[in-house]
Amino acid sequence: MTTETETKGVEQTEEKKEEVVKEEVKKEEADANNAEEKADDKAEKADKEKKEEEKKEVKAKKEAPAPKPAVHKQDFEKDVVYLYQFTRTPVLPSLSPYCLKVETWLRLSDLKYENVDHKMKYKSKKGQLPFVEVNGEEIADSAIIIKELGSRYNCDLDAALSPEQRNVAHATVSMIENHFAWVVKWWRCRCPGEWVRAAKLNLQQALNTRIPNAVLNFAFKLRYRQAAKKVRAHGIGVHKPEEIEEFGHNDLTVLSDLLGDKQFFFGDNPSTLDVVAFANLAQVAFMDKEVSYSLRDWMTENCSNLVEFCNRIKERAFPDWDEMCNTLDLNSHIPKPPPEEKVEEPTAEKKEEKTKEEEKKEEKDKDDTEKEKAQKDEKEGEKDDNKKAEEKEKEEEKK
Repeated sequence: MTTETETKGVEQTEEKKEEVVKEEVKKEEADANNAEEKADDKAEKADKEKKEEEKKEVKAKKEAPAPKPAVHKQDFEKDVVYLYQFTRTPVLPSLSPYCLKVETWLRLSDLKYENVDHKMKYKSKKGQLPFVEVNGEEIADSAIIIKELGSRYNCDLDAALSPEQRNVAHATVSMIENHFAWVVKWWRCRCPGEWVRAAKLNLQQALNTRIPNAVLNFAFKLRYRQAAKKVRAHGIGVHKPEEIEEFGHNDLTVLSDLLGDKQFFFGDNPSTLDVVAFANLAQVAFMDKEVSYSLRDWMTENCSNLVEFCNRIKERAFPDWDEMCNTLDLNSHIPKPPPEEKVEEPTAEKKEEKTKEEEKKEEKDKDDTEKEKAQKDEKEGEKDDNKKAEEKEKEEEKK
């Protein structure tokens, strides 16, 4: 009995072990299946996310705008400076002192440049005019343009200046551009109509539009009255008109005293200070005399040496001044190719006349040939007759 009982117990234990093993195997299989399912789900999820990312990338590529070219002038010539500025006017090459400053410097430095007729469409990446493009690179801001081009092409108008003169030039340029220029801007904002007339400005032509001039003049005046806020924000616009006029008189007096009776501010050759002074003084000196402008009249009366100075720079840097102001040609400094001579094609009537003349000539040549031939034959016939007569006479003598 004991043996049987023990055998049964062993058998039951073994059966339990087998069941436990089976359960563990089942569990392991279930775990493995779950792991596989999870791996499949994970892989499927990763594939789905990848596809979504790819869709997003494709969509972004489609929506992304085409990259803008680095420069506007794609067919540029090496080392040619391409200048973008405002249009010409009948009284000045440019109504912007900064544009006139750059072009004057380019001319006095004898650098090869070309104005781009961009119809007022482009501004620099800084949102300014003027800017230049050279060898596929944009350079903006008049002071930076002069500094960068001067360094690249070894053009330094201030090379002969002493350290003290350079300091004076720096301080004077700051006075002109940060004070006197705002006096001029104040007058333009306060009297936009007078400024348009003084500059003989055709707004349709300047803005390249067909909008009637009456509408443009109204919009122009409105815009410049709004621009008066900038003049006020600068600080100069908060003063009374007579006080601002006096500021301008004081600046002009300083420049007049500094120039004295010299050709240019530091002697016989123009420097950067001369370029900046000319670009700003020209905005006053060359306004139409028929339009009232008190600052111009005061300068003419009290600082005549500054007016003479402006004319000297004008003659030296802009020998084509009259041509560019009359024609408004942006590139009057570039020699133009001679005009091609137009060869007129002969009309049907002329062709017919020519044919008749040729036929007449041919007939005449033919008649002349026939006459010559007849004359020749006649002469030969006379020779033969003379010969025969001579032979006959000889025969008679022999007899």
